[in-house]
Formats: sequence, C-alpha cells, structure tokens
Amino acid sequence: MDIAAYLDELEDIPGTHVFTARRARQGYHLNQCCMSLMHAENRDRWRADEAAYLTDWKLSDDQRTALLARDYGRLLELGGNIYFLAKVIASDGQSFVQGVSTMSGMTLEAYQAMMVAGGRSPEGLKSKRDQAALAAVAEAAGEIANSPINLGAH
Repeated sequence: MDIAAYLDELEDIPGTHVFTARRARQGYHLNQCCMSLMHAENRDRWRADEAAYLTDWKLSDDQRTALLARDYGRLLELGGNIYFLAKVIASDGQSFVQGVSTMSGMTLEAYQAMMVAGGRSPEGLKSKRDQAALAAVAEAAGEIANSPINLGAH
C-alpha cells in the first residue's frame, strides 16, 4: 500500500480533518495549550486575557487567530484534536454539543436533532474532488444556459 496515497485520500473527505500524524505534529503546541486549561489557575489566566495567555505557547499565527475566534473547524485543520479543544469549550462554559455544533453550519437545535436522528446522512458526495468536479460541470452548464444561443439572440 502506498501510504502517501492513503493519507491523501483522507484529505479528500468533505468537512473532515482526520487527525493524522502530520496533524498531531502540527498541533502539538496547540493541543498542549488546550490541555493546560485543565488546571484552574490556567483557566483563570486564560479568562483574564486570552491573547496574553497564548503568548506562552508556540502557536502559529493561524492557530492563535482561530483559537481566539473559536473557529473549531479551522483548529482541526491546523492540528487541533477535538478532545483537547473540548477544554476550551468547557472553559467557555459551553457543553461539548454547543461547541461542536458551531462547526456544522446548523443551529444548535438542528445539530442536536440531526445527531439524535443518527447523524449526517451517508448519502451524497464523499469526495472534495467529486464535489469540485460537479461544481465545475454546474458552472459550465450555467454558462451554456446563459449563452446568447440559448437566449434566442442569433
């Protein structure tokens, strides 16, 4: 098996950032920062001045920006592990469901209802490449539909 091809396939799953060894290395300091919030004195410092707290950690600018914005989807992409990010969610006084629902593009209520009903449907496109190809076809069809030939202007 070609491991590079296998790992490339993991990057093709829409809406998902698989926690691979590369992401684990990328997110090491981010995840350690999040885990530090397990200690009350660190949570107090975090709540007092989040930006100042983050200066103690070797985070990329993107990680720092996403963490301050609570952009959990982006944090996953940047190497965050959801179980470590849960420490930030809890430090904000939110439930896990409240925090992760922000990544769904749904209201909290809609997200909860979807999860109670069994989660996202397994139907649909399972590939970012397939989604991009379909979008390109749709765009091309739109260009054809709006062409002067189709509008009766010959």
